[in-house]
Amino acid sequence: MAIETQKLALYLVTDPDLCAKFGLIETVKAAVAGGVSIVQLRDKNASTAQMIQYAKALQPILTTHKVPLIINDDVEAAIACGADGIHVGQDDLDVVQVRHKVGRDKIVGLSVETTEAALIVDAGIVDYIGISPIFATQTKSDHKPPVGFDGLVDIVASSPVPSVAIGGLNANHCKKVFAAGAAGIAVVSAICGKNDPFKATVAIRQQIDLVKEKE
Repeated sequence: MAIETQKLALYLVTDPDLCAKFGLIETVKAAVAGGVSIVQLRDKNASTAQMIQYAKALQPILTTHKVPLIINDDVEAAIACGADGIHVGQDDLDVVQVRHKVGRDKIVGLSVETTEAALIVDAGIVDYIGISPIFATQTKSDHKPPVGFDGLVDIVASSPVPSVAIGGLNANHCKKVFAAGAAGIAVVSAICGKNDPFKATVAIRQQIDLVKEKE
């Protein structure tokens, strides 16, 4: 299932600790209202049953706004809840097996940290890649060394599929992310960690729209 590229523009990745102030559901609801175009449910400590429960609570909100729901790592949860897709890392599940399990109809995303990894991405299996980390980030402790915007440019150019940039990014980085050729900017703390997730999302969305208007 090829993803609509515009859906990658503002990609929210959830973090249970950062979302704790308002709760996961209310944080995502505010973010979607503010202009998030795709949501990845990520919670490394949640069980499959918990992931399914979260997903089912989020789906009515996301469906209303035609925002795809991507499940992080948990293939069983993605299938069971009928999510739109699954995202896996290089050290998680084999992406060929993931595609086999979820079928052709779901979106499959893959984390990529190097140009070498991007060059061997199979566009027949993977729909988009997440390039990380651009900067060091506290929301993921086991990340590889930051690639920066120069690295982003190289990895984007090496990928046969659309890409999103992630890792310490916020509204101020939109221009550079899209100038590098990425299809979207993925954020965690720039929305989940804010006192007003709606306003934080709107601020990022406005910067994206300004960039898009000039293209």
